[in-house]
This record gives sequence, C-alpha cells and structure tokens, in this order.
Amino acid sequence: METLNAVFYISMAVWFLSEIIYKRKLRSEAKDLKKDSSTLSILWIVIILSVASAVTVSYLFRFPIADKSWIFYIGEAFVLLGIGFRWVIIRSLGKYFTVDVAIRENHKIKKEGFYKYIRHPSYAFSLLTFLGLGLFLNNWFSLILAFIPPFLAFSYRIKIEERALVEEFGDEYIQYIRKTKRLIPYVY
Repeated sequence: METLNAVFYISMAVWFLSEIIYKRKLRSEAKDLKKDSSTLSILWIVIILSVASAVTVSYLFRFPIADKSWIFYIGEAFVLLGIGFRWVIIRSLGKYFTVDVAIRENHKIKKEGFYKYIRHPSYAFSLLTFLGLGLFLNNWFSLILAFIPPFLAFSYRIKIEERALVEEFGDEYIQYIRKTKRLIPYVY
C-alpha cells in the first residue's frame, strides 16, 4: 500500500504541475476572439478548494466507500487515465486548445477521435481525475467534495464555451451538438 500511496501522491503532483504549465503556456493570444467570462478563474478557485477540502475531510471523518483495497487501485487508475487522456486530447487539438475560452484564427470544429462521441473530452478526463481522487480517498464526503464542485464549474464553462461556438459556427456546431453528448458517450 505504501507504493500505491507514493504513486498516488506523485500522480497528483504531476497533475497539478501539468495544469499550471497548461495555464501558463496555452492561453489565448491577443488576436484571438476571447469569450471566457472568467471561467478559468472560477475553475481554478473551485478546483483548489475542492481538492483541499476533499483531502482534509478524508483525514477528519471516516465514511468509507469500500472496506477493500480495490477502491484505491480504481481511484488511482482513474487519476492516471484522466491525466493521460487529457494530455492526449490537448495534443490532438494542437493550436486550437486554449485554457481560456477563445476562438482562434481559422478555427475548426474537431469531430474525430474522442470528439466523435463527446464534445468536451478534455473536461471529461479532468472530471475522471477528480472522481479518481475521491475514490482513492475512500470517503463518501471526500468523493462528493472532489467531484461535484468541479463538475458544476465545468458545466458552467461548457455553457459559456458552447454559446461561443454556436455564435462562431452557427448551424455546423448545432448539428454537432445533436450528434454528440457533452461528457459521457451515449449518456450525457
């Protein structure tokens, strides 16, 4: 279990550092059409408070999800999958990925790969990381605190982002919405 704990703490550090790097390196440029409405700031505040409170609660209250060690392995697997696939998604979008909601010059709607099934795979995999954190902490309160606030913050951001995409791409994006789900293929 010590090895798994070490892997967990290392993976969470990698996740946090990667998000800081994304925030610094993948911002929109002055020439981009910005539509963010402060969602990036809201996300950062919510995420920091959510993670801090989930971890704190796991130390203060015992309300286990499971009495077996499998919960830790599933939690860590979700964390690693979330981090890894989010990186893949960011790379696949290339120059069109920004951490703030913006439309770039010659912007196109990506409809292949994960985007064939869900409109926001980067957010979906971020949320998988939060779900993994909550499961790894093996505490129902921590799971709720780790997942629900980021889910609500991402839902707000999705609303702002989709409004911007409909304004920019009109019927093309509306048709894409009709064919795909937001975060979970075939479900939501």
